[in-house]
Amino acid sequence: MLEGQYDAKKVEDKIYKLWEESSFFNPDNLPASRQGGPNTKKRKPFTIIMPPTNANGNLHAGHALVMTIEDIMTRYKRMKGFKALWLPGLDHAGFETQVVYEKKLEKEGRSRFKMTKEELYKEIWDFTAENKANIKNQVKKMGSSCDWSREKFTLDQDIVKIVLETFENLKKDKLIYRGRKISNWCPKHQTSLSDLETKDEERIEKFYYLKYGPFTIATSRPETKFGDKYVVVHPDDPRYAEYKEGQKINLEWINGPIEATVLKDKKAIDLEFGTGAMTVTPWHDAVDFDLSQRRGIEQEQIIDLQGRLLPIAGEFAGMKILEARPKIIEKLQQKGLVVKVEENYKHVVKTCYKCGTLIEPQIMEQWFLKMEPLAKPAIKAIQTGKVKFIPEHYKKIALHWLKNIIDWNISRQIVWGIPIPGDTNGDTFDTWFSSGQWPFATLKASHNKNDMKAFFPTDVMETGGDLIFFWVSRMIMFSLYRTGKIPFKNVYMHGLVLDAKGQKMSKSKGNVINPLDLIDKYGTDALRMNLVVGNTPGTSLPLDENKIKGYRNFANKIWNASKFVQMNLSDFNPKAKVIYNTKQKKILKDLQKVVKSTTKQMDNFKFYMASEEIYHYFWHVFCDKIIEESKPALAENADKKIRQTTQKMLLEILTTSLKLLHPFMPFITEEIYQQLPITKKQKCLMIEQWPK
Repeated sequence: MLEGQYDAKKVEDKIYKLWEESSFFNPDNLPASRQGGPNTKKRKPFTIIMPPTNANGNLHAGHALVMTIEDIMTRYKRMKGFKALWLPGLDHAGFETQVVYEKKLEKEGRSRFKMTKEELYKEIWDFTAENKANIKNQVKKMGSSCDWSREKFTLDQDIVKIVLETFENLKKDKLIYRGRKISNWCPKHQTSLSDLETKDEERIEKFYYLKYGPFTIATSRPETKFGDKYVVVHPDDPRYAEYKEGQKINLEWINGPIEATVLKDKKAIDLEFGTGAMTVTPWHDAVDFDLSQRRGIEQEQIIDLQGRLLPIAGEFAGMKILEARPKIIEKLQQKGLVVKVEENYKHVVKTCYKCGTLIEPQIMEQWFLKMEPLAKPAIKAIQTGKVKFIPEHYKKIALHWLKNIIDWNISRQIVWGIPIPGDTNGDTFDTWFSSGQWPFATLKASHNKNDMKAFFPTDVMETGGDLIFFWVSRMIMFSLYRTGKIPFKNVYMHGLVLDAKGQKMSKSKGNVINPLDLIDKYGTDALRMNLVVGNTPGTSLPLDENKIKGYRNFANKIWNASKFVQMNLSDFNPKAKVIYNTKQKKILKDLQKVVKSTTKQMDNFKFYMASEEIYHYFWHVFCDKIIEESKPALAENADKKIRQTTQKMLLEILTTSLKLLHPFMPFITEEIYQQLPITKKQKCLMIEQWPK
């Protein structure tokens, strides 16, 4: 019997234990399908591979959204009669996890640079092992109905084996190469990064116009200019018509006289920009590096991997860049080589996306993956509609990146990750190299050898819109390369979860909201409803505690309405034949319209509309109108037949509503279902048939 007020704290752990013990999270244990009729024994598969959560901390609000949306999809399809698999997993998250652990070391007064690689790896392994257990419990708190028997970790040996197989195949196909190229280098973390792991940041700095012999060059980075021995102009620039290709010019420079060579190049110079002349710094600039490769220009390192000037800088050697810059300009001014200084020069610089340190391009040996041959099949799969994007505009974004793709630096100079075979420096793979193989690797590595055939390609990849390049596009490329198949049919992209004021959450702002705190206060179902109602795909969502409180009130409304119906069923005979009157038939017909509309919205991934519709129906139609208008028919002195039909009608509406609500609010609906006098009741509401 339903008693008192709904208490989420008492219910949720108990209900999750019921689900786990039922073993229905595992699709192999589901009863025979109702899909297509009672004789259908074989369920159609429905598969979601959970984006592997980083095993380096707690669940945040974005994770809560992921778990909510994916659980809604899984529970809905399970109730529709599908063999629904939601495979969970965790990511070692290479660079990101090492950054987190380095911060921990800093707080303890330690440094990874004073540890052996083996010591650091062991400590991070223990750190992630502890986090894995913690995160798993937090995922369960969200009500996630994933199959824990198939759980995977990106450092599981069977996953690593598949990742290394891909590497060897790519090498055999000459798509992997070891090359000496310019790379994005983070001086703080001492590793190279791919272009996707850098962040463009607008800065206002000084812009210096410097006299380079008869030319004027402009730069925001005079500290890179010590080795510049070439000046480049456009061959069609009338300002420099008198200078010939290869002409030698003697001039005074930062640390004394040098001989410079004139180059004329159409690709390197924009006639319309600046002074039309530039010097060449191949080691520390990507454009200059490409020019040096084309023209055979010598390459000389000016700044070391720690961000300090090398001996070529003379008296400035050993100085940090920002320390040296004003002193270099002061010396140039003393020599009369500063033409002018623009004080408020606004430009974009590359920074490390994790620490904000200015990226220092460096020429170094790295492992690269040729991307164009992998991108072509992915482009075709997207253009032909084999992979669909929700919302659709992400299709154009993905295609633009794939059509303009560049080779990917897949090696990292960090300890935490999968070691690259044959690398003498001990480099590890970029974490996206392994997680990019996640959909097929998890199923190939399954203890059930039939999983790849049964569940691949998967149906949906649900993830954040910011991962379309990092992860989604790479999964499509790797899957087509390794399996010849797309990894998923649909990509559902969600936006950011913001604070109540619509601001991005960050520790520095102090506005980070822990979803587990909200669950503790209001219950999981209330949080889930807040995360889905009105949350259209691809748009950002403000997480407003007042709204969560409102959905807790809705949970109480569900509980009280169910309690009212249950209290009035003491003499109910489920086998008695009833004849509904005209008004009752109309009420049940309207319910069917809600079922039909909700089902259509669920099939079209419009969970934000489906949840809102059933919310309004239950509260404003069922509770406010139908129950209130039914009270006279349930009175002790009411006609017995009228009471019987009213009881049956209310129970039918309540049962149908609980089924419609279950994917969104699984805990309270399951608790109520377990206590209702329903004939032919399943062991759990989560395997009940979706209303027709």
